[in-house]
Amino acid sequence: MTQFNEAELTDAVIGSFDQTPDARARFLLQELVKSLHDYVRKTNLTFEEWGAAIDFLTRTGQTCTASRQEFILLSDVLGVSMLVDAVNHRDRAGATETTVLGPFYVGEHRVTPHGTDISASLKGEKMFVQARVTDLAGVPLAGATVDVWHADDEGFYDSQRPSYESEGPSSRARFITNSDGRFFFRTILPCSYPIPTDGPVGQMILQTKRHPMRPAHVHFLVAAEGHEPLVTHVFIAGDDYLDSDVVFGVKDDLIAQVEQRSDPVMPDGKLASGPWYLMTYDFRMKPGAGVAPRPLGTIVPEPV
Repeated sequence: MTQFNEAELTDAVIGSFDQTPDARARFLLQELVKSLHDYVRKTNLTFEEWGAAIDFLTRTGQTCTASRQEFILLSDVLGVSMLVDAVNHRDRAGATETTVLGPFYVGEHRVTPHGTDISASLKGEKMFVQARVTDLAGVPLAGATVDVWHADDEGFYDSQRPSYESEGPSSRARFITNSDGRFFFRTILPCSYPIPTDGPVGQMILQTKRHPMRPAHVHFLVAAEGHEPLVTHVFIAGDDYLDSDVVFGVKDDLIAQVEQRSDPVMPDGKLASGPWYLMTYDFRMKPGAGVAPRPLGTIVPEPV
């Protein structure tokens, strides 16, 4: 039986993947082995530490459900999600910046008429969002699909609520841009919020003395024919956590001034019920192709 020392063991494991038919899969697996083995050697990893790591990853997997993706959250807080995003979007060429999809994109959003209040059943300060989708030259893109979702006034997404399956989505919808590339809707002003801290990822954040907060934002996933899909957030200027987002997702281009207004009429000509906020943002799409991302794991079906 062959006996390996440290270096020979790594070479043997790398070589064991030499016959992998898919060249990219072969490359990824062999590079993963190199990195993992290097980490073990550099850190002189103990049996107890490796056992703790296996236990942590096991609990992370066990925490995942149809509407909760703890592994995406782990990727986010370790900066891996943003690094993958960065290496895949190195040249934006003037297009709107991208950021993480996040763990709360749970599937197809229902097409909703412009002007709909997507948070009608929720308490919170009212906000009107008006936005436009264009190409890099500012030409409007009609017929683009725009998925939007955000947390409520207490910092929870609809899919985190026990009532999600029975009551369906809120603060979550899909809009189709009009002939001028515009879409608009009513909602509530989002707040900064902590990532879930009741699972292994949140516990790790607290134990390492990192704060768990994300700055207030609205998620957007924009898809337009002939252009790369855009996954991004729009953050609210002045938020206390813009400089220390727990998932490292903030970019200057994505920060919007959100104005407090007292006008009796909103931009679509309908009456306001009291003071409200206005968020305005233009999305610039990069030419190309691609498929909009789908949530990992089981997709939660939207109520019919």
